[in-house]
Amino acid sequence: MFEITRRDGLARIGKLETRSGAIETPALLPVVNPKICTVTPRELYEEFGFGALITNSYIIKNSPELREKAQSVGLHEMLDFPGIIMTDSGTFQSHMYGEVEVTNEEMVEFQKSIGTDIGTVLDIFTEPFWTKEKTAESIVVTLERTQKACEIKGDMMINGVGQGSVFTDLREDCARKMASMDIDVHPIGGIVPLMEQYRYRELVDIVISSKKGLNPNRPVHLFGAGHPMIFALAALMGCDLFDSASYAKFARDDRLMFIDGTFRLQDMQSLDCTCPACRGITLDGLRKMNSQVRTRTIAKHNLYQIRGELLLVKRYIREGRLWELAEMRCRAHPALLDALRRLGDHSDFLEKYDPVSRDGALFYTGTETRGRPAFSKYAKRIMERYVPPTDKAALFYDEGSKPYSRAFESEFRTVRKAGYTPVVVSPFGPVPAELDEMYPLAQSVFPLTEDSETKADAASLSVAFLQSKFKEAVRWSDVPDDGTEEFDANLLRARAVATYQFGHEASASLFKGKIELVVSRNTGKIRNVVSDGEHVLSMRAGDGLYTLRKEGACRIVAAVPAPVMRVAVVDDAVPFVSEGRNVFCQFVSYADPSLTPMDEVIVVDAADKVIATGRMMLVSDEISAFKKGVAVKVRSGAGDES
Repeated sequence: MFEITRRDGLARIGKLETRSGAIETPALLPVVNPKICTVTPRELYEEFGFGALITNSYIIKNSPELREKAQSVGLHEMLDFPGIIMTDSGTFQSHMYGEVEVTNEEMVEFQKSIGTDIGTVLDIFTEPFWTKEKTAESIVVTLERTQKACEIKGDMMINGVGQGSVFTDLREDCARKMASMDIDVHPIGGIVPLMEQYRYRELVDIVISSKKGLNPNRPVHLFGAGHPMIFALAALMGCDLFDSASYAKFARDDRLMFIDGTFRLQDMQSLDCTCPACRGITLDGLRKMNSQVRTRTIAKHNLYQIRGELLLVKRYIREGRLWELAEMRCRAHPALLDALRRLGDHSDFLEKYDPVSRDGALFYTGTETRGRPAFSKYAKRIMERYVPPTDKAALFYDEGSKPYSRAFESEFRTVRKAGYTPVVVSPFGPVPAELDEMYPLAQSVFPLTEDSETKADAASLSVAFLQSKFKEAVRWSDVPDDGTEEFDANLLRARAVATYQFGHEASASLFKGKIELVVSRNTGKIRNVVSDGEHVLSMRAGDGLYTLRKEGACRIVAAVPAPVMRVAVVDDAVPFVSEGRNVFCQFVSYADPSLTPMDEVIVVDAADKVIATGRMMLVSDEISAFKKGVAVKVRSGAGDES
């Protein structure tokens, strides 16, 4: 059973439950060679906190002594490991040494017999140099073996390994077919050669194409990925599990892992590491250790680097800042930077999972920041949903002070009196004055010195926006200062934000008749929108977007056909949700597929009657797939609001 507990776009913190306990993801499973324990499984569990490991059942099966012990006392007792144990099947050995003399059924049954928690199908490793025809033929075999493994797995969980070489259409098709099987974990296989050759750009395409087809209620395991420098990027793409033997392999070759790469001991100039393994040791002292002690020390250092980076990745997910960490980490190597840039080409897919707002500010780290879904989502909505109050625009330029309506308060007033709409050309592109307090526009930090690429992109979007929305656009300094037109800046803002957030039809239903705005005495910002005496909206101070009230939700439901902005629940859940309890996935009958995480949502019953309002936690595909977890965080049920 897998449950998402926190998320940041595709990245997620989850809980994977097995018969030997549960682990929190993202998680790494250290690879333990049953014949060579550089660091013992017990140490991995107690000293490093790894709640799961992976070992090779093929090696155990082909070693009479190990096979007998594993089958007599069980894998957990043999390894002295109280956590979760996953086993590989021999597929990687076939990649390294050629065909293995064992059948899929034999390997599945053997893994069951030794008490494996998560077993693996004997899939066919698709090499990057294979033809598309050969790859497609091998996938057919892998799918047949996977279906058979699902039939005979018993109470053991099973890995269904997605293959497809470098062919993204085959990857997605393989993933979709596996999604319909009784699989527990979805590893993405056949990627080790790509990582060894630093072909991370292709890795991005492989992961994203696989994610498009995989069942979202199962963790995704990036098979063979275990270097800390890749964790942030991989988690950003929605990978939940990793594994690595490199911590020990590198140690035997006197290579130390760091977040910015791997370095040979003989080439290092200093040992600037404060991990417990290195504490109190000098570079010269490490070199002079006997080989066995040195290997063990370096292996522990590598494990501490892995653990530390995973903890950091989790923190950034919880804070909604994983994009920043990935951007910083990908500057460790040009191939990773190329991969990050490639990820920007998948913005349409990423947007679906990207939250409409985050708690913290958006920090610009370089030109790659423009590849974040927040930029493309804003660009689309500003072009599709924004309706200017006048047909003339007065242009301002971002000088670093936000919100712009305060930085240019008197200037905005002057141009509005003259019949012009203030528009600021910012790193996001055009920002109409009415939208300047909402996320991510006001909650973003850019360097004062813009790079040429950001300038060019912002200018291009601004030109397209001005040409499509206005008949005239001039610099604000060219606008006459003797205008007399009246305007209500707060009302313009209230309408514009509603249209941007909810769309034209929904916004029109919320702004009918007499509109009253409740404004904070301290900040001057809008707090509530009252339409014909009904409190329909509340504006959040943190992100400048709206919280939907029950009255507003009823208006939208009456004006806009289902499923827009709705999540419908089954009859059994109606009484509980009406009391303000959260909506759980298993009780949802349908959800608007256009809603993204943190969107305002209306919870309705089977008759489309409003029973609650809240915020989306998952997207519609995830809700239909998950058997557990919160789909909508309910703010209040219909019976709780006055």
